[in-house]
Amino acid sequence: MPDLFDYDAELRLHNELFRTAARVGSGDHVLDIGCGTGQSTREAARAAVTGSALGVDLSAPMLERARRLSDDQGLANITYLQADAQVHRFPPTSFDLCISRFGTMFFADPVAAFTNIGRALRPAARLVLLVWQERDRNEWSTAIRQSLTAAPATPRGPDPFSLADPTVTEGILTAAGFAEVGFTDVHEPVHYGPDSATAFDAVLRLWEFKDLLADLDAAAAEQARTRLRTTLDAHNTDGGVYFDSRAWLVTARRPH
Repeated sequence: MPDLFDYDAELRLHNELFRTAARVGSGDHVLDIGCGTGQSTREAARAAVTGSALGVDLSAPMLERARRLSDDQGLANITYLQADAQVHRFPPTSFDLCISRFGTMFFADPVAAFTNIGRALRPAARLVLLVWQERDRNEWSTAIRQSLTAAPATPRGPDPFSLADPTVTEGILTAAGFAEVGFTDVHEPVHYGPDSATAFDAVLRLWEFKDLLADLDAAAAEQARTRLRTTLDAHNTDGGVYFDSRAWLVTARRPH
């Protein structure tokens, strides 16, 4: 299995707030979009003791790990699906709650995606998302990017900051049929490892930063790695390597 970036360790502090906001009920049927290796799905399944949890992701390696961890923990009310949530035909009006921890920022057509997800939710079902705020409020992106390249921030791939503007995001969710859209500021650091050497290996597993290095020649890439090590050293604390971050906790509801 490929060596996967440990998002669960990175987002440990965010996850505590996310789990509290999700408020999974004992009988809830939960849909988890962009579940990765399934930490949020497993937590939902444990809370939904007479319900169920379905985790959906595009990554086969992540889902393989998610299934193994769920089996190891003896969770019988959990399933995983490799699918694109933007177009997958979920069973209609089947879920009481949809959650996503940084898994909804990459849709090509977000209105179509959330409309499709909305069809899977029962009337009055809740939506709980974590999404990143603007790039310049997320030191993990700006500081690391600046250490790797002097080029402006114009990523070619999926944009992790596509839902950063509350006005835009509320418009998307409203157009997709959601109501009662709310935003709560989340200001917690992200964690990249117990020391700068571990953090260096972790950062270079992130696709956004891999792409930056891939554009450089050998000498420039080595200089960038040196600058990255210096940046990580500067963020190394007694508790590990941390970078500041800002996110939105987004909540909404399907109409009755």
